[in-house]
Amino acid sequence: MRRTTSLILLALAVFFAALSPLMRWYAFPRLAKIPANEYQTMVLEARNATLLDYGSLTARTVPRVTIVQTLKGDVEASEKIEKTAGRDVVVWDGLSYVQGPDGKMVSQVPERYIFDAHTQEPVHATGEMVDGDPVRRKGIEFKWPFLTEKRDYEYFDAQTRTSAPIHYQGTRTFRGLTVYYFEQTVPWTQVALPKAMPVKGITPADVARTGTTRWYTTVRKFWVEPVTGAPVNGEEIHQEELRGGTLLGGRAKVTAFAGHVKMREDYIDHTVSVVKANRTLVLLLTSYLPWSFLLLAVLLLSLSLYLEARARRPRPPAAAAPAAPRPVTA
Repeated sequence: MRRTTSLILLALAVFFAALSPLMRWYAFPRLAKIPANEYQTMVLEARNATLLDYGSLTARTVPRVTIVQTLKGDVEASEKIEKTAGRDVVVWDGLSYVQGPDGKMVSQVPERYIFDAHTQEPVHATGEMVDGDPVRRKGIEFKWPFLTEKRDYEYFDAQTRTSAPIHYQGTRTFRGLTVYYFEQTVPWTQVALPKAMPVKGITPADVARTGTTRWYTTVRKFWVEPVTGAPVNGEEIHQEELRGGTLLGGRAKVTAFAGHVKMREDYIDHTVSVVKANRTLVLLLTSYLPWSFLLLAVLLLSLSLYLEARARRPRPPAAAAPAAPRPVTA
């Protein structure tokens, strides 16, 4: 009986020992994915910012500039691309909508971002674009990969349509979470004018004919929760200028926008709560379950060996029965 129980425990130990690495290296890449139907909205603000008055073409200080960023998954497009890509793909249709203190549109820039559902690496397919211009992304955008490392990453900048390193600057604590802080500086670069202009009837081509160009620089900051790879906070010290041409009336340049853009507090709180829940799910696949299964396998193996040793231990010899007394005769 002990030997049978020992064999059963040994089989279970082998099963859980094999399941431990399978959970980490097989199940995790297949289960930890960005859903194709993801929908996110983020609101950022720049208080006491500088904004161009397009009526007089002069810069003025305004109490607030609001940026609404929306990401919406296109499930149908994802399924179509997956047929040729051979992997799970997410297609995000993004929109960055900037409005002034009066609620009027300052600019809006649509994007289509196509990436691997698990690794977040770009997947190049028809439709990848920024503001209607085809692009070929390199590196990440919006989200870091699961199990983010303490190193620099290539980050795609939608304004310049190029990628550059975003640097790991250390580990910090943010709202009770251990996060990695990343920072990227984009130097002054000439960039395209948004196709949706704030002045009705004026197009980027009209501005280009005046010889006026648009320039941009920013310092981009992210606080990233490393298990999920999700930014829990983001900021930009953002500057834009119009330079040269007849549009400025002889002036060399004028500030189009300047401000410290920060996530709104209620959106930070919501993001942190969502990331904490998702972090537990990722840790189940990468740490909690694999180590639990390995520990259980060790315990089962120990118990199996103990029972096997008990079964093989020689039994003490049975005590000899006392001899029957001989009859006594006279």
